[in-house]
Order: sequence, then structure tokens, then C-alpha cells
Amino acid sequence: MREFGYQRARDVAGAVALLAADPEARLLGGGTNLVDLMKAGVERPGLLVDVQELALDTIAYSPADGLRVGATVSNSDLAAHPDVRRHYPALAQALLAGASGQLRNMATTGGNLLQRTRCGYFADPAKPCNKRVPGSGCPALAGEHRNHAVLGASEHCVATHPSDMAVALAAFDAVVTYETADGPGTLPLDAFYLPVGDTPHMETALPAGALVTGITLPPAPVAAHSRYRKVRERASYAFAIGSVAAALDVREGTVREVRLAFGAVASRPWRARTAERALTGGPADPAAFAAAADAELAAARPLPRNGYKVALTRNLVVSVLTRLTEEAAR
Repeated sequence: MREFGYQRARDVAGAVALLAADPEARLLGGGTNLVDLMKAGVERPGLLVDVQELALDTIAYSPADGLRVGATVSNSDLAAHPDVRRHYPALAQALLAGASGQLRNMATTGGNLLQRTRCGYFADPAKPCNKRVPGSGCPALAGEHRNHAVLGASEHCVATHPSDMAVALAAFDAVVTYETADGPGTLPLDAFYLPVGDTPHMETALPAGALVTGITLPPAPVAAHSRYRKVRERASYAFAIGSVAAALDVREGTVREVRLAFGAVASRPWRARTAERALTGGPADPAAFAAAADAELAAARPLPRNGYKVALTRNLVVSVLTRLTEEAAR
């Protein structure tokens, strides 16, 4: 591991100043992703700026303003918060599915958003990887890619975004707030994560030296009727091989409003807007759910050994939406 400096930020302005002064500085929250990558020699920061003590650890909800979550709120605290469980249950379920209890206790909201999109080749400095060394190639294309992307990938990278939390946030139109030396800013989550394209090493649209300060979920009554479903290769802590966050408002058998986002299928959380348009105003039944999923997944371009993800995601959509429809009828 490269020798590095360490400084604890006491306020947001101080953290931003430290980032602006050193282009090799990295932010340290819970450290559940960054420290692992440092140990592997993938991340080699010159300075760690510890932001755990910043006053960004609050959760606030109101019907008028929606949900506001500070960047240093732990995943455990966010999942357990009664307003999150009541008004955004899919978010609580995604957080609980995302990691072990020990990791949730350490991991922060901001850190979860910013964890690296990665695969085994990225995590091994002995292997080429366009995310780690731009232009070196993507060995996953011809190598191990069973758990890799089927939507929105490119010949430069086929890794999938690892966050469960971000899938639920995508379904609920979350907005990321940040601070830079030039002042505050916001980014809707749709624009926060960049398409992989030919620059897979560039993962977010955050300005250089930006500090994420929190997220806001706009008011969305439909979010109270939501679920997150995750499929993984073992029941204990593991990344998803497929996941769906869904919210549904059904009245007299007709879909009034629907939110859908997929996980583990792309380099970023995948908002299924084609499926949402296909469902809105139509019947709430399994045949319609399957047709909408097929419309969204028509853009899938699976590799030789990950085509199962198309059928898996389709089945997840039908299962989750059918369950929500049954709950609405009770």
C-alpha cells in the first residue's frame, strides 16, 4: 500500500478545501469500499480526508418536501428509520439486502453512492482493465462475464454497478446534493451516473473536488407501495445478479402510476422508463407486466454467458408487480 496522509475534516468547508488543495485526495466515510481497493493496490490516494464527523448525519421527512438524507448517515440507520420504512419501503429493503450488518453499520449514504463499479478484473492490478488503466482493454468480454452487464454496456467495459440502495433511489427520482469550492450544486440521479461509453473510468458527473452532502427523494405517494427484490448466488452477503425496485398504484385493475428500476444489469442503476410508459393506464396483470418488461429488455445485448439475466429480470418484474397488485387489492 502506498504511503498516504490523513486529515479529519471538521466541517464541509474544510473538507472541500482539502480536496481542492490536493488532486490525489480521497474522501473517507465508512471505508468499506475504498480501504479494500487500497489494500489491493487499485486505489492509491495521496491523502485521505475523513468526513465521518461532519454534520451530515440527519434524516428528515415531510409530505411536502419528501425525504432528505445526509451523506454520513449509515446504511443501518437509514434502513431502520421509521419514515423510510413507512414511506419508501423499497429503499429500506434494498439497504438490508445490500450487505452484512457489520458493513451496514459502517457504510454511509454518500459512500454507497460513490462505490466503484467493478468486477474481478478491475480489482486485480495484474490484469488489464479500462476502468483502472484507460486503453488497456476489457478482458471480461472474452473471459469471465457471467455476472456482467446486459444493458448499456460497451466494448470498453461490461461491469455492473454494485449498489442496491442506488437502484431504489433511481426508482424514486433521487437528487444528489454536493458542495464544491465554487458553492453548492445538485444532480438528479439519472444524470449523476455517466453512461459507460468509451470512458468507463469516468463514473459520475460530479465536478472535480466535490463533496456529496446528501440526497433528496421528492414527495411520491406511490413510493409507500413499493418493494425491492434481489437475487444473488448465495443467501448471505453477496452482490446481486439481478434486482428490481418497484412501486405501483393500482385503481380498479388499472395502473395509475408505476416506478421501476433494475439492478445488476448495467454500469449504473437502470431506470425502466420504457416499461413504465407501457404499463401506465393499462391493466395490472401478469401478461401486461411481462410485455412491459420485454419492451424494456429489448435493448439488452447479453454476452455468451450472461443471457440468463434477461429472463431473470423479466421474471422479477412480473413477480414483484404481481405481489404489489395483490397487496393493493386487500
